[in-house]
Amino acid sequence: MKEYSPKEVNELIKSNDENIVVIDVRENEEVAAGKIPEAVHIPLGELPEAAGGLNKEKQYIMVCRSGARSSKATEFMEASGFIAVNMAGGMLHWEYAIN
Repeated sequence: MKEYSPKEVNELIKSNDENIVVIDVRENEEVAAGKIPEAVHIPLGELPEAAGGLNKEKQYIMVCRSGARSSKATEFMEASGFIAVNMAGGMLHWEYAIN
């Protein structure tokens, strides 16, 4: 499984590449405390259902609190035919803007 550091994710977001989508798989109460502004919130339990509406031509960067749930999400996405990358260390290592 491929991983990006939070710094690499931040640089990809700043590049404004329309083929990069950040998905935050944390629960609602975790996201309420702050998330990456550009991230789409899809709780891990809802990902299988939501995946049907995602574009397989895009690259998805999966994010959670520490990297464990997003690792599972990355594995699911890859098994479903998506290009997916885990953000190593999760939001615990994110040092950039949140909303």
